[in-house]
Amino acid sequence: MSTRPWTVDDDLWALIEPLLPPWPERSPGLRPVADRLCLQGVLYVLCNGIAWQLLPLELGFGSGQTCWRRLERWQQADVFDQLHRILLAELNAAGELDWSRACVDGSHIRAKKGAPTPARRRSTGGKRAANTT
Repeated sequence: MSTRPWTVDDDLWALIEPLLPPWPERSPGLRPVADRLCLQGVLYVLCNGIAWQLLPLELGFGSGQTCWRRLERWQQADVFDQLHRILLAELNAAGELDWSRACVDGSHIRAKKGAPTPARRRSTGGKRAANTT
């Protein structure tokens, strides 16, 4: 195992790379930072608990803003939910998951649109009297 937890090894990258959205055709100019390096930059920020703007450029991950924008793009493309499902399936197939300790929690699921809203309760508290002056 790597001593740097933000390093993405070849096996993990082989699972992640096909999930990433393709880049649109670009005009000539600056080449974008490679997706793998941006992912390592994201992991560096998360592992070290630093602000995006403090990501050291000398590490070669691109700027914090570049990594943040790439993370946002991947989140919108549902990359991490897909990766989560793939990793769970692989771990389950290898017998590496202990389902006896599993827990289901739906508290992060949004309510359906158009769900009935609760009736507004009338206040029983005192009210200020009208100003008589």
